[in-house]
Amino acid sequence: MIDRIVLGSRGSALALRQTEIVAASLRAHHPHLEIAMLTVETEGDRIQDRPISQFGDKGVFVRTVESALLEGRIDLAVHSLKDVPADVSVPGLALAAFSAREDPRDCLIAREGRSLQDLPAGARIGTSSLRRRVQLQALRPDLVLAPIRGNVDTRLRKLRDGEHDAIILAAAGLHRLGLHDVITEYLPVDRFTPDAGQGIIAVQARDRDTIGELAAAVDDSRSRVAAVAERAVVRALGADCRSPVGAYAEIEGERMVMHGMAADEDGERLRRAQVHGSVTEAEDLGSALGARLKLYPY
Repeated sequence: MIDRIVLGSRGSALALRQTEIVAASLRAHHPHLEIAMLTVETEGDRIQDRPISQFGDKGVFVRTVESALLEGRIDLAVHSLKDVPADVSVPGLALAAFSAREDPRDCLIAREGRSLQDLPAGARIGTSSLRRRVQLQALRPDLVLAPIRGNVDTRLRKLRDGEHDAIILAAAGLHRLGLHDVITEYLPVDRFTPDAGQGIIAVQARDRDTIGELAAAVDDSRSRVAAVAERAVVRALGADCRSPVGAYAEIEGERMVMHGMAADEDGERLRRAQVHGSVTEAEDLGSALGARLKLYPY
């Protein structure tokens, strides 16, 4: 019987909170289990002066943690699913569990409590996400979009210090950190489609390792279906961190409505589409949505 495991993640406050959520689920199902945590610095954490789109792929926030898993320094890796590339699988590793989903929406945090519509022309909005930038340009082309990097606390401090009039963040991270009150406005998924997997915590394990079976305690069936569908959109588009792509699977019972967006990097061509069908067709629905969005090669 396995009596001790080590969970690994990035060292930010949000990453540690997500690791605690996973640990709590594991303890609830395996009360005998001793759980330790190891933090790992990733390339994306170490290099703060470059936008993510310049790194070449989305793995900048997971590769070092995955190496620790392959080397046996940790037993399970905890990631934000949106940071895990959908188009490349790491030999020897598998996604073993998907947590219950937090609020998947993006949200606005603005000085003086303004909504996106109420921001004055020329207001400076902090975001380094190409997906967020092109959707902001479509909704408010009169705003000034400025790059911003750093963890949640760093970005909120830059807002307070007056470097920006507003910033865009994932609601899930703010909720998990207990920062609901800073949110000015939740942005609707049909006009501001989130990143594939946003709000879901992924647990990664080594292939054919019995420790991975413990992760079943964390797995949520609805999140797994959504993850399969949304990541299929990304794969169908051949998208990477330079591709402004969003996908969200809205599940009601056995039915699913998928919202998707894709654009070129300058945002001049933004396309939205929806598909719907049964949750049993999750991957096929995601692939079909990707096909509808494919305006150009990535």
